[in-house]
Amino acid sequence: MKVTVIGGAGNVGATCAQVLANKEIAENIVLFDVNESVCKGRGLDMYQSMPILDSSACLLPTADYNDTANSDIVIITAGIARKPGMSRDDLLKTNAGIVSSCAENAVKHSPNAIFVIVSNPLDVMTYIALQKTKLPRNKVIGMAGILDAARYRTFLSMEIGISPKDIQALVLGGHGDTMVPLPRYTTVAGIPITDFIPKDKLDAICERTANGGGEIVKYLQTGSAWYAPGTASAEIVEAIVKNQKRILPCTVLIDGEYGYKDVCVGVPIVIGKNGIEKIVELNLEPNEKALFDKSASHVKETIKEALEILK
Repeated sequence: MKVTVIGGAGNVGATCAQVLANKEIAENIVLFDVNESVCKGRGLDMYQSMPILDSSACLLPTADYNDTANSDIVIITAGIARKPGMSRDDLLKTNAGIVSSCAENAVKHSPNAIFVIVSNPLDVMTYIALQKTKLPRNKVIGMAGILDAARYRTFLSMEIGISPKDIQALVLGGHGDTMVPLPRYTTVAGIPITDFIPKDKLDAICERTANGGGEIVKYLQTGSAWYAPGTASAEIVEAIVKNQKRILPCTVLIDGEYGYKDVCVGVPIVIGKNGIEKIVELNLEPNEKALFDKSASHVKETIKEALEILK
């Protein structure tokens, strides 16, 4: 199994690669970055941790796309990060060009790969990757919902004092301020979350989840989150490599599901060796559907902006 991480010199890419190597999810991990010196430095440092971690994973840092050839999975994390006061959409112009170039070059060398998109604004970048690679929709997956659900579960765990391992949750919609945490589908060991948290506190946690990335950006001042996004990306790779058939919320191209076509947005999917094995369509209540519609419509408008930029 060969996995390429594009943007390997960056924090998200390096974290993803480290998790993949630590867990021996892939035997061969290519760290690609145009910043060759930093990529080689981080890659060598990471490689030297393998004996300590008792891992046999092989890491190759490079700035040459030829080294990525015949990858089974390509993860695109390349792009600029948010700074305080910026929304994910503010990254649109710069990252649209970066992701376009990365997707086109990577697919030339690995035409059969499954692509995992992490760059922001994530839903739009997933759509661009689909356009540029011309791959079927089951082979291009955006990471967003896993990260959003992890933040949601973390905040719930902090509030009720119960392990996040026992909290199951879903977050739908775009990866941004309009994302849709779903309390109705949130449980603690099968018990409804409403048995643990009153509505006002639950609403506040949902709002904090939607602004979870911005909260970290505000603290860091010079960048955005990387530990959770990198780990979330690795979870998708693991589900593919091990054919786990897991249900995870991810950004995908929907074609009639949830009443939308030709838009990439977060929904629950079954992930296995073929990438997207199935899109799970929930029976949303009117208030949930209204929130989902607002989020999907925002993504659709941002996709239009991106396509104009790339003309």
